[in-house]
Amino acid sequence: MTSETRTTGAPAPGAAAADGPLVTVSGLSVTFPAGPGGRAGGGLVRAVDDLSFTLPKGGSLGIVGESGSGKSTAAYALLGLHRDTGAEVTGAVTVAGHDVQAAGDAALRRLRGGVAAMVFQDPLSSLDPYQSIGDQIAEVYRVHRRDASRRAARARAAEVLDRVGIPDAARRARSRPHEFSGGMRQRALIAMALACEPRLLVADEPTTALDVTVQAQILDLLRDLRAETGMGLVLVTHDLGVAAGSVDELLVMKDGRAVESGPVRTLLDAPGETYTRDLLAAVPRVNVRRPGAGARAAGADEAPLLEATGLTRRFGRGKDAVTAVDDVSLTVRPGETVGVVGESGSGKTTLGRMLVRLLAPTGGELRYRGRDIGGLKERELRAFRSELQMVFQDPVSSLNPRRSIGESIADPLRAAGKLDEAAIVARVRELLERVGLDPGAYHRYPHEFSGGQRQRVGIARALAPEPKLIVCDEPVSALDVTTQAQVVRLLGELQRDLGLALVFIAHDLAVVRQVSDRLVVMRGGRIVEEGAADTVYEQPRHAYTKGLLAAVPRLEGAEAAA
Repeated sequence: MTSETRTTGAPAPGAAAADGPLVTVSGLSVTFPAGPGGRAGGGLVRAVDDLSFTLPKGGSLGIVGESGSGKSTAAYALLGLHRDTGAEVTGAVTVAGHDVQAAGDAALRRLRGGVAAMVFQDPLSSLDPYQSIGDQIAEVYRVHRRDASRRAARARAAEVLDRVGIPDAARRARSRPHEFSGGMRQRALIAMALACEPRLLVADEPTTALDVTVQAQILDLLRDLRAETGMGLVLVTHDLGVAAGSVDELLVMKDGRAVESGPVRTLLDAPGETYTRDLLAAVPRVNVRRPGAGARAAGADEAPLLEATGLTRRFGRGKDAVTAVDDVSLTVRPGETVGVVGESGSGKTTLGRMLVRLLAPTGGELRYRGRDIGGLKERELRAFRSELQMVFQDPVSSLNPRRSIGESIADPLRAAGKLDEAAIVARVRELLERVGLDPGAYHRYPHEFSGGQRQRVGIARALAPEPKLIVCDEPVSALDVTTQAQVVRLLGELQRDLGLALVFIAHDLAVVRQVSDRLVVMRGGRIVEEGAADTVYEQPRHAYTKGLLAAVPRLEGAEAAA
């Protein structure tokens, strides 16, 4: 199809059509200079290529696609955010009658916040850590309402914080960003966007880093705000489940171009393009059993590989002490996958770090192959380090940007001291190939890889010392659905081929179901429910588990429309 086919959000005949759409994008192209070593070898990268769509007043549009599809780049163009970045932007962008491309700097500043506002994926990078939340909102308000007094601006800040569900808003307005949870920070960003009553809200992956219940709350908030204010919404997301229940129209992008667009139900129920069908097929479903479910779980008849009894971890001392994990007991048998789910702050990451002894327990026992390793000193742990490994959520922060990926993978091999240099290099190349990367990439650096490729590097490094158990901490949370599916499939293949035991920690319950033999549900540092994965998903006993499952976005037509 061309980018004009099935035009997204065409206004209905009558008054709306006469008034014109809220957003019109025509022939938009955005080209960036590629840095040294970039994909274009120092040339140019066309991030958006001849994109056209419209959005009616009060309408909602989801822009979906894989990482690198150009969806965020297109959204940024609605507010002229590519100005002075070195990007070349051509085509026409009109928002509420304002020509974004032709607007001068002063007009563009008035547009941002006053006419259209943006909510970014990472609120910490968007908020000043040294200023109170209320002062930051008040500052935005006074930029656009120059006649507003400081008192009026502070009152407006408290008003919009209250509107987005921040309890005791007038008092919490004095808090700094680090005093808010992730979900509250995202609400604060939405409040800031609402301060000047914009006609368009652009939300770029606003729920990607949030657990399932907070995600549901943010999406409900966006729907309520649209209903109350009549503002339009452009939602950028790689999660088709999020889009399914949040927008009226979808625009699917690939390699900077529009692949398909139209009503959300039409595209989800009867996609016309192969790429859209592939995206839908890659989305994990919380109501679909793991492939091969019903077979006897791996290692079911074997003695536990790892066993935790009454495991506890406290941080701090005295009355300021916080118990992150409280009296947790679980077993992991050879070759099985134990899924661990729960909201942020439930203790699941702290538990995972204790299981591989990156953190020492402050109470309870941790036994590996029958040996209590919970109280061992670091020098005594060296004998177990190779067999207990971890794959982290953010491969960027866990890989040294100044060292090649080959050297990072080689580190545990060199530490073991069992192989000469030639054998180490050969082993690293073998591992790169094993995880689906080019063995010739040994000397390339982390920034030269995509997010999914960096996660494969992290998996290769964990595999290097030939472990028996790997704890995966949110290994796919920041990846788009197709890359997510590839990494999950890779872990499954490695587990079958190498007989690995896995502990898979995630807030995405649909992903966890696709990989887990058994499931552990955590809340407030404790296990509230555990059992065979399919049993817990299909017959949850605890109210908390039922609440988590109810909050999962549904992709299927009847479920998403409910």
